[in-house]
Amino acid sequence: MQNWKVTPAEVFAASPLVPVMVISDLEQALPMAKALLEGGISVFEITLRTPVALDAIALIAKAMPDAMVGAGTVLNCAQYDAAVAAGARFVISPGMTPALLAHAAKGTAPLIPGVATASEMMQALEAGYDHIKFFPAEANGGTKALAAITAPLTQMRVCPTGGIGPNNVADYLALKCVATVGGSWMLPADALKHGNWAEVTRLSREAVELVRR
Repeated sequence: MQNWKVTPAEVFAASPLVPVMVISDLEQALPMAKALLEGGISVFEITLRTPVALDAIALIAKAMPDAMVGAGTVLNCAQYDAAVAAGARFVISPGMTPALLAHAAKGTAPLIPGVATASEMMQALEAGYDHIKFFPAEANGGTKALAAITAPLTQMRVCPTGGIGPNNVADYLALKCVATVGGSWMLPADALKHGNWAEVTRLSREAVELVRR
């Protein structure tokens, strides 16, 4: 499946929120994506943590061509290729390896590598990556740590993910380095279990309104 290419900056600019979607049941893929879209979110990170993840990417990318569908939890080159083949327009990893960085640099979808330290940010920069994921954000010191780490690395654009919700998302978005934030609070387990898509839409709308204040 071929998609038009986007840049890392375009991925980050597309939405102040990137929902982290763990799809275990393929039948939930489209209803989940549509509920998020109705709430004002059109960028989707579908994690490769389940057997149906690639099928979900392909399904949503085909049914919702105006949305920006990406793959998360990509750990190696083979997964990068599989995600792109399924229709992912961007790829996110919880970490980074030299092999994955080099492979994605020649690929058709931008990679957002995961980092947790200043040294890892410097390694990403050396490989040509200035749009990164700070993960896990809260466990690594939250906004104070991220502000301190990026102070001498002002060229970095960051998507913090991990432990972020309604109570602290505004604090992250207030940082100069932060362009967008990843989270899953608009996808509570109970709502997914019972197919309560109206609740997902409501929480998505609230999240969008919160970050636009």
